[in-house]
Amino acid sequence: MLSVPTLWIVIVFNFLAMGLVWLYVARAYPKFEAARYWAGASLFASAGASIAMLRGSIEPFLPLVLGGGLMVLACCLAAMGVRRFYDVPTSWRTPMIVPVATAVGLAVFIYAVDDMAMRIVVYSIGQCIPLVSTLRPTLGRGANRNNPGARLAGVIAATILALQVFRSACALLHIGGPLTLTDFNGLQSGLMLLLVFLGLSWNFAFLLMAVERLRNEVADLALLDDLTGVGNRRYLMQRLTEECARSERSGEAFALLVIDLDAFKTINDTHGHAAGDACLQHFTLMAQTRLRPGDMLARTGGDEFCIVLPSSGLHEGAMIAQRVLQVCRDDAEACAGVDISIAVSIGVAEWTCEIGAFPDRLVAQADRALYVAKKDGKNGYALHHDAPSVTPGFEAALEAALLADHRGAAD
Repeated sequence: MLSVPTLWIVIVFNFLAMGLVWLYVARAYPKFEAARYWAGASLFASAGASIAMLRGSIEPFLPLVLGGGLMVLACCLAAMGVRRFYDVPTSWRTPMIVPVATAVGLAVFIYAVDDMAMRIVVYSIGQCIPLVSTLRPTLGRGANRNNPGARLAGVIAATILALQVFRSACALLHIGGPLTLTDFNGLQSGLMLLLVFLGLSWNFAFLLMAVERLRNEVADLALLDDLTGVGNRRYLMQRLTEECARSERSGEAFALLVIDLDAFKTINDTHGHAAGDACLQHFTLMAQTRLRPGDMLARTGGDEFCIVLPSSGLHEGAMIAQRVLQVCRDDAEACAGVDISIAVSIGVAEWTCEIGAFPDRLVAQADRALYVAKKDGKNGYALHHDAPSVTPGFEAALEAALLADHRGAAD
């Protein structure tokens, strides 16, 4: 039979170690708010377990009432961490009421009625209340956002809930043998050991959640342009590949706009690169105000941008091009003094069956339309069907080269 002090020693060192890990994570990533709650949960659990170890050695109020209340508080903090991980608003009301109510219930069944089974029931209820609040964020449909750590945390929380209910039922029905202040029976000792293991596993699931979140953030940063905050060329090509594959399946077209800031080199040479960067940022903000939900703006390098218009054709592409041109012209008219006006040229192309799964073909068509817009005097737009090949046979040669590259990649 395992003694209660032995079990609590295991709890103390487990949660103390996890608390130190979460403190490091919270310090290394100050914006990761959930880490602070999980650090507090682990440290309070360690403190509560340390106090609970004194049961049988001193007056029972401190180890049973205070220790049990701290363990329940730790569970509440862990649940708050899960909610903050998903940016769900939290309140300190439950973390204050539940531990206090648990401590009061434990005191009642120590001093008013000495009932070990009811103390187990009260403690289990105190732990179950915050556990229930974590199930929807971690196991709800679409809530885990493909985070394996979240699914694991939800499964572990559900398992702990089931074990707490089973443990309480066994205590009430006197299954497993007698219970004393310092020793549980064999069944209760085994259940406690299993709960300790699950508590530690729950913390490891939180770590997996954090690692997955940080990995996704790093991946997102790799797809964003540092200066403007919109997608970069890599993100654009990824999105175009997805749209081409979707259009191949459905036959529904989409449009691409290639945008180039006119006389941008002159702006850099005359006003400096800081002014040029400010122009790029300003254009990004203006263009985004003219896009529809689902449209994507990306900066592909230098002064060149692209806009992907899902489920759109040349007509919609021309409409968005006119909007972008108009907002730039309106802004230019409002410029005065040292303000720098921005003018753009835009090429518009539409996905067709001939383009297939080759996004580079669509980019080339939009580039040729941009060339026409530049050639026609800039500060305007051109559609691909108005744009002849730059050199005879250029389009056929380009498609042959792209097809050869695609076959080589497949091999």
